[in-house]
Amino acid sequence: MAEKVNPTRSELLYRRQQIKLAEQGMDLLKKKRDALLREFLPIIDETMKLSLRLERATADAQQSLALTQAIEGKTVVKSVSFATKGEVLVDIFGTHVMGVPIPVIRKSETAVKTELGRGYSITGVGARIDSTAGKFEEIIDVMIQSADIETRLRRLGEELQKTNRRVNALESFVIPELQAQVKFIFSALDERAREDHFRLKKVKKKIIERQTANRGLATSTA
Repeated sequence: MAEKVNPTRSELLYRRQQIKLAEQGMDLLKKKRDALLREFLPIIDETMKLSLRLERATADAQQSLALTQAIEGKTVVKSVSFATKGEVLVDIFGTHVMGVPIPVIRKSETAVKTELGRGYSITGVGARIDSTAGKFEEIIDVMIQSADIETRLRRLGEELQKTNRRVNALESFVIPELQAQVKFIFSALDERAREDHFRLKKVKKKIIERQTANRGLATSTA
């Protein structure tokens, strides 16, 4: 018990009230932790699914690119790729999940473009090149989705850890310390009460002895 405690009845009441408040706070934090966990676990599954989807999309796109380069020629593929350079626009805004601020990342429009949207003539390239371009554009879409869900996962995970630390601190340190202080105060007050009772008995005994002595003196004088 590191904190110095004044063993008085008012201090006993105060410490008991602190325990009550700490227990209420711990219960609220446990409810928040459970709610965060319910939000967190499905996001883990979603993150794993997106990761697998990205892995498959990347492998599919790489395989398609290798085949296209072999058939159309690397020079042709590179030439077409220069024509398709552009930017991907995303919208970023905020939301709250269980009171936790979380940025939301959404693509302004799909990264998968039409043939005209890619900047080259429909008749100027083969269908294989066009298909390969679509596969790489799909990767961008999945990456944006992954960025959104991983950001959500990270923020909720951080809040979950913080909440869990606070629960553990209350449960393992704060409340036991307060309970130890209450026990100390109660023990000190009980000891003080016994000492007071013992002193009163001694005083009462002396009073009785004095009264008895006075009565004996009065009798002998008479």
